[in-house]
Amino acid sequence: MKFQLTVPNLACSACVNTITQAIQTVDNSAIVQADSKTKIVNIETQASETAIKEAIAAIGYPSI
Repeated sequence: MKFQLTVPNLACSACVNTITQAIQTVDNSAIVQADSKTKIVNIETQASETAIKEAIAAIGYPSI
């Protein structure tokens, strides 16, 4: 499944790495592309969108 999230707290490359690691704890084969300028995260994963949102919210990056 592919989907896109807007993450307002996404500010830098370290944030991108942190979010990517959180997503990959839910699905280690997930493909994550994030842009700190647009605050958009594109995700391709076998996990549910809800599980991904919960994982990144748990580390301080709630999506809208």
